[in-house]
Amino acid sequence: MRWSQMYIPTLREKQTDAELISHQFLLRGGYIRKLASGVYLYLPLMQRVIEKFANIVREEMNRAGALEITMSVLCPAEIWKESGRYATMGKEQMRMKDRHQHEMVMCGTHEETVTYLIRNEIKSYKQLPLNLYQIQVKFRDEIRPRFGLMRGREFIMKDAYTFDATPESFNRSYQAMVDAYFRIFQRAGIDTVKVESDSGAMGGKMAHEFMLLVDTDAGEEVILFSDTADYAANVERAVFRDIAGVTIDNHLKERQTVDTPGAATIEEVTTFLKVGATRLVKTLMYMADGQPVAALVRGDRDLNEIKLKNAVGAVELEMAGPDQVERYTGAPVGFAGPIGLDKDIPLYVDPLVAKLKNFVVGANANEKHIINVNIDRDFKATEVVDITLAREGDGCPLSDGRLVARRGIEVGNTFMLGTKYSESLGAKYLDAEGKEHPIIMGSYGVGITRTPQAVIEKYHDDKGIMWPKSIAPFLVELIVINMEKESHVKAGQSLYDALTEAGLEVLYDDRDERPGVKFNDADLVGIPIRIVIGDKSLKDNKVELKARSEGETALVAVDDIVVAVKNLAERIN
Repeated sequence: MRWSQMYIPTLREKQTDAELISHQFLLRGGYIRKLASGVYLYLPLMQRVIEKFANIVREEMNRAGALEITMSVLCPAEIWKESGRYATMGKEQMRMKDRHQHEMVMCGTHEETVTYLIRNEIKSYKQLPLNLYQIQVKFRDEIRPRFGLMRGREFIMKDAYTFDATPESFNRSYQAMVDAYFRIFQRAGIDTVKVESDSGAMGGKMAHEFMLLVDTDAGEEVILFSDTADYAANVERAVFRDIAGVTIDNHLKERQTVDTPGAATIEEVTTFLKVGATRLVKTLMYMADGQPVAALVRGDRDLNEIKLKNAVGAVELEMAGPDQVERYTGAPVGFAGPIGLDKDIPLYVDPLVAKLKNFVVGANANEKHIINVNIDRDFKATEVVDITLAREGDGCPLSDGRLVARRGIEVGNTFMLGTKYSESLGAKYLDAEGKEHPIIMGSYGVGITRTPQAVIEKYHDDKGIMWPKSIAPFLVELIVINMEKESHVKAGQSLYDALTEAGLEVLYDDRDERPGVKFNDADLVGIPIRIVIGDKSLKDNKVELKARSEGETALVAVDDIVVAVKNLAERIN
């Protein structure tokens, strides 16, 4: 393809609305253009990247035994109401009514739709297992769309759904998808790690994310790894072994209210009372779907809001504001405690707190705390549940090692849905004895537009993109230095024809532009292999050959260029 026939509107200036380097380079390289907040147009180069990655995904899904279908973007709201998710998805789900006033939803995921399909089709265990997938546009009304294609409102995704009769069969189906994911991302030129994750609104007993580890601002999630065991989880899900060395008293002491003038923060209270932070318990007030809840965590730890949200079973969870805290506790922020709270306010207590004896809490009165407080004797927990945020340096839950933190970008996910959707939507099968059972389901997603931008976060320099060859829009960029010289043009056309006939994808920069413009654009666009035709090399019937990811340039005879390009392509990522 000739550059002059392509639409590649490169930009020189830094784009002020792009925070991530990958977003910058997609805009400046002429790959995408913004239409609205979180909505982008894919220009010719990006379209080629998307198609290449989608084809890798499609080939590996087919190899794993999945069958491709296409489901409707719109879905009747009745099906989502049957599953219960219409009330739990929140404002991210885009909704509307048709001309007949029927409620419809725009699907960000298709569990309901595919389960509706299956419940009308699958009747016997002999029809299972089954794996269906699609590659399709999705919609999610993000409150703050950011980072280009990394968190847009409209995006392209591969979603697959497995259906099995037995747990053993499901485990095989799930592992087949996990194996396929590792092959997909390896073929796309990136290494990923599988980590435990929160299932969120999807539901199910377990979920995993496939994360690309990066050292840039694009690392949207913190991943905690064990330094000695096979354990990895995102921070929302991670559990840990407490290594604080907390001293637990042998005997319960008499509870006592004490004045703590000017002491509201952890540091101020511990200093004033001359106790360690591990003996102080924070009572944090939250609003869960508009109702107050209290969460108790140890003073030296932070609350994990995702864990609390799951424990409460809330759709929306947010920290109570100062006015709300005072309304429900009778005291300013910093003095809340579990003793004397309204009995209708549930108390969620972390296990680290439940193990303590004679700890300190707020007194629900200004500048007062209560010392020597004990669970069960002085207050009752609604539930004792892990709601503490794990952090780097904590003990590994599986060994005597420690947790190490890295940042990553999610490029794929897998969910063990179990029978959540099949039970609520009535997707059942008859076993060999004629007994009815709900179908066991799994759900599996890959970000078709998100992943290429994540790849750029991994592979770039200060000049532009460095695409892996498997998803690059072209393998080779052919640059003719001077289009006004007949010898240059003739050599360029000859090489273009030879490379194309050899089955290599070539972007031929045939523009009448200065060499600096062509080289800058080549670095920005990031085609893996570059061939330059110029005076010095052409005098000896040679051309310059280099990889975008490498600094060295080689002089190659014109007659040997096809073999040289193929050899270089074999060597680079």
